[in-house]
Amino acid sequence: MKILVCIKQVPDDDAPVAPNDSGTRWRAAEGADWRANRYDEHALEEALRIREAIPGTRIDAVSAGPPRVRAALRRALEMGADEGILILMEEDANPMPSEISALLATWAEGRGYDLILAGTLSEDDMHGQTGPMLAARLDWPWATSAVRLDVRPGEQAGLEGPCIVVEREMEGGRREILAIRLPAIVAVQTGINRPRYPALSHVLRARSQGLTEVPADTLPAPEIRERSLRVSAPPAASCRFLEGTTEEKAMELLRILRDRSLL
Repeated sequence: MKILVCIKQVPDDDAPVAPNDSGTRWRAAEGADWRANRYDEHALEEALRIREAIPGTRIDAVSAGPPRVRAALRRALEMGADEGILILMEEDANPMPSEISALLATWAEGRGYDLILAGTLSEDDMHGQTGPMLAARLDWPWATSAVRLDVRPGEQAGLEGPCIVVEREMEGGRREILAIRLPAIVAVQTGINRPRYPALSHVLRARSQGLTEVPADTLPAPEIRERSLRVSAPPAASCRFLEGTTEEKAMELLRILRDRSLL
């Protein structure tokens, strides 16, 4: 079995972000710390568990972005991925999901992948669109918000050939179970597993292992199907600090709540 895991690099939670000069996309502050998207780490962990259940499975990790994204792919190698592929873009590129999905589809098509895994969404833009768009471009079946995966022979689910059984999380605590014939794309939720700590042997291997780098401009130019018109930050929150003794603070808080008809 051959699995491709999509990895995105996102700013750390504490990194300040602001609209870029054109006001159309968010930009992390200079010198911000970056890391792998947590949703994608859960997708990689699920791929590793499939490999444990199906010996001989190969796992590739792919990402599209500037040179700093190499760190996220090395993290994937440390966790146990066999190869890291970087679709290299300009540092100031701000690709939308349609562009990213087109680049990933161009790379994945014809390479014999049985399953593509990704996080349900990214922690920065939270579009949740790249996985479904990638499935549409490849014309593969897909599922999102997966909380359990199980690769089975298709005969057990009434399908021809191997399939993957996906349990999906739905609104109101409901669940949906799907049997999807491979090849397929599945976007997973964070509750599906707990990502492992990298083994020392994998860390040492990742330090010396090279990445496969493919300049984005050597791939067919993607058709841009959407663009961001404007982003804006919410107004700064206002607050008031109460002063005095504990009793004085309590009385002042009580007065404020009464004045605002909250009591």
